[in-house]
Amino acid sequence: MPTDIIMPQMGESIVEGTITKWLKKPGDKVQRDEPLFEISTDKVDAEIPAPASGVLQEIKVSEGTTVGVNTVVGTISVDGEAAAKPAAGATVKEKPAAPPAAEEKKEPAPVAEKPAPAQPQPAQEVADEEARSSPLVRKIAREHGVSLSQISGTGLGGRITKQDILSFIENQSAVAAAPIAAAQQPSAPAVPPAQVSRPPVAPPLPAPYPGDLVPMSNMRKLIAKHMIESRRTSAHVHCMYEVDFTRIVNLRAKHKNGFEQRHGVRLTFMPFFVRAAIIALQQWPIVNATIEGENIRYHRYINVGIAVALDWGLIVPVLKNAGDLNFLGLQRGITDLGDRARHKKLKPEDVEGSTFTVTNPGQFGAVFGLPIINQPNSAIMGVGGITKMPLVVTDEDGNDSIAIRSVVHLTLGYDHRLIDGAVADQFMAQVKKNLESWNEEVG
Repeated sequence: MPTDIIMPQMGESIVEGTITKWLKKPGDKVQRDEPLFEISTDKVDAEIPAPASGVLQEIKVSEGTTVGVNTVVGTISVDGEAAAKPAAGATVKEKPAAPPAAEEKKEPAPVAEKPAPAQPQPAQEVADEEARSSPLVRKIAREHGVSLSQISGTGLGGRITKQDILSFIENQSAVAAAPIAAAQQPSAPAVPPAQVSRPPVAPPLPAPYPGDLVPMSNMRKLIAKHMIESRRTSAHVHCMYEVDFTRIVNLRAKHKNGFEQRHGVRLTFMPFFVRAAIIALQQWPIVNATIEGENIRYHRYINVGIAVALDWGLIVPVLKNAGDLNFLGLQRGITDLGDRARHKKLKPEDVEGSTFTVTNPGQFGAVFGLPIINQPNSAIMGVGGITKMPLVVTDEDGNDSIAIRSVVHLTLGYDHRLIDGAVADQFMAQVKKNLESWNEEVG
């Protein structure tokens, strides 16, 4: 018997996933636990391993299709003898009915009039509807011949809920019944032809711009939804601080080779920024807090989200209990999360539960950025590029001089509903002090 390949449940709150890429084609040999296909959910992108060794016999769900968890998306022939079948776009196939016995004779059943087939939707509309609805909502829509593009969702990020589509169907029924009621009323006197007004002719639609039109990836749609949601939720304010980073630049240059030899991991600048922020968060816990309705949740732990830029988008894995880690633990945790994010090895719990976020646009040369808050956090710190520039330096005797120093610009984006400007400035002043007067061992 062939082994079923199922859509896994990548977390308790995840009910569906989109197959973004098949890494094998029908007829290919596969090994157990070898990456077989890639999926995208509303939490994380991941590679799914093969459940058994054998030959990929059939692909039941094609790339770009969203299906519920535990759906059979393909089969593996364990003995490798079954012939491979081409990919299909549906998850369920009808079995042919058995022919009736020769001696049985049945009267022909009356033929019911079949409704006209629905017009196929463009691929972009189908992708949009799948992103904005659940499998149950789409099933109700198909049964009632309703296009989800006609419905405005009231769920999070415009998602269409079950109540939305039921209300729409009920309203449509009421509208359809109105002409029947009107026909039972006495007819109004006819209007003379001269008084009948013609509706205005709609202007022609402009020609589309030249170029390729491609659907958004599932990750890109989720990023767009989260960014708009954050802008609508938080009262964004930003402040920027200039930091003399020379001490740390020299410290890293001195220790980076020995650090990697001793611990097997590269010494980067990111743990310095994270550690400086953690110390400040411990002194200003409101920056690590979250708004819940009309209440403030002061978190017991500091869970730092580290934004990772990928070739196909952006993801924010979370370094849990970062306040309990020493410098080496921070570096190892940051490296591990970054590596697993780039190789699609993150689990849903790896991207949940952040209380504060650090993003690093400076790695690409930006002087500074104005980052959008990662909900439900109340603040995000952006790290600019490290550059050399002339600064006025004051010695212990109060004498000023101009020197070439390594400088970095840090930006704090914060929710002004919760964090006052004075608190944000004091927090960032502490981060600046922690970096400029660094005195911790790097391990």
